[in-house]
Amino acid sequence: MKIIIAGAGKVGKTLTKELSADGYEITLIDKNPIVLETISNRYDVITYEGNAATVETLEEAGINETDVFIAATSADEVNVLACMTARALNKDVHVIARVRDPEYVSGLLKLSDHFHLSLVINPEREAAIEIASLLKLPEFNKVEHFSKSRAEIAELRIESTSRIKDIRLADLHKRVQAQVLISAILRDGKIILPDGNTVLKENDRLYITGTDQELHALLNNIGVVKKPVGHVLIAGGSRIAYYLAKSLEESGIRSTIIEQDEETCTMLAGLLPKATIIHGDASDHSVLDSEDLEDYDAFVSLTGIDEINMVSSIMARQKKIPTVVTKLGRGRINALTDLLDLGSVISPKDLVSMHIVRYVRAIQNKQGAALTIHRIAEDRVDASEFRVDETTKHLGIPLKDLHIKKNILINSIARGNLFQIPNGDSTLEKGDIIVILSDETTTIHQINDIFED
Repeated sequence: MKIIIAGAGKVGKTLTKELSADGYEITLIDKNPIVLETISNRYDVITYEGNAATVETLEEAGINETDVFIAATSADEVNVLACMTARALNKDVHVIARVRDPEYVSGLLKLSDHFHLSLVINPEREAAIEIASLLKLPEFNKVEHFSKSRAEIAELRIESTSRIKDIRLADLHKRVQAQVLISAILRDGKIILPDGNTVLKENDRLYITGTDQELHALLNNIGVVKKPVGHVLIAGGSRIAYYLAKSLEESGIRSTIIEQDEETCTMLAGLLPKATIIHGDASDHSVLDSEDLEDYDAFVSLTGIDEINMVSSIMARQKKIPTVVTKLGRGRINALTDLLDLGSVISPKDLVSMHIVRYVRAIQNKQGAALTIHRIAEDRVDASEFRVDETTKHLGIPLKDLHIKKNILINSIARGNLFQIPNGDSTLEKGDIIVILSDETTTIHQINDIFED
């Protein structure tokens, strides 16, 4: 499959990394030759210097033979025009536009068929949706949903008072009384694919597989049940803050926004009449202190500066706010953010990139290919959802008798209405939906890639 990406900014670079790793033929268009040279030295992609909204540039980049065109430049207007031009030159190409302005988004969603846009995606709105989901499930740092298999993989940090701290995994079931699987552990910046002898430690980030009911049973049985979020303090009056406050309002959750720019405060007050808007500097600790942080159920740091967001979130955690969400524009900063207690970390560029990657993988529609692919454990582990069909090898043979490649785990099996965490006696049957985990050293394109033979 051939893909053209317009724009080598944060989203464009992330898409180039993800899609080139999947083996797609990538052409990257940007006006900056220095950025293009840096990327071409790092990834196996074709780069082209030019304006992706022009006919000449798109024709020279090979739009006529392209399957997917992604417009991710910094300008909404350029992205929309580039998509329209691409469709005019190739009526069969899938076109995806990243659009940030809320006024454009609402209009384009209504007119997407007219403009022949396959997907319109807004990073700020995607981030707000993710944050709202986390606030409605405050016990978990993150939850990945698999629509076909009913499986969920939830991230949970082990606190100093946790009832499962210092427990061996082999003894875990007696304690939690829930059908769940600890699929992976992130400890001190390193990934562990655990076995029964692995002992859970304080500050471990666990990636736990189970159904929604079983995950909640786990929380209940280990006493990790927080009261529902009723009032949220948001630092920074960005577009994400607007989308988030609007979503929370619809769910009956109150929000207070601290914003430094007076004009933005006035605008937000008009758009969000039920929210409380405070004119102040969220990076000033005295401003946060004056708000009595202890009275809030959740704190979300959404300023445009990562360092301010990190410091504000650390302060909120020190004030014992139960749920904290931190936005990082650059994504997690390697091991540093693993060492800091930032609560849930959200990166708009990563969210929008993975949304687009999932769309691209879905339209590939190859027999045996993954239905969905999620990245967990700081993008170091793939969680891929597959449907078992007649082409799948070793049907009906117990897993204990199969030769499965190293660093691969069959994480869950859904068979009709039945969901199971597999064991050695489990088998793969036609029609099953399974979730497979693989680390960053192993790429699984087809379900049969998991077998040694």
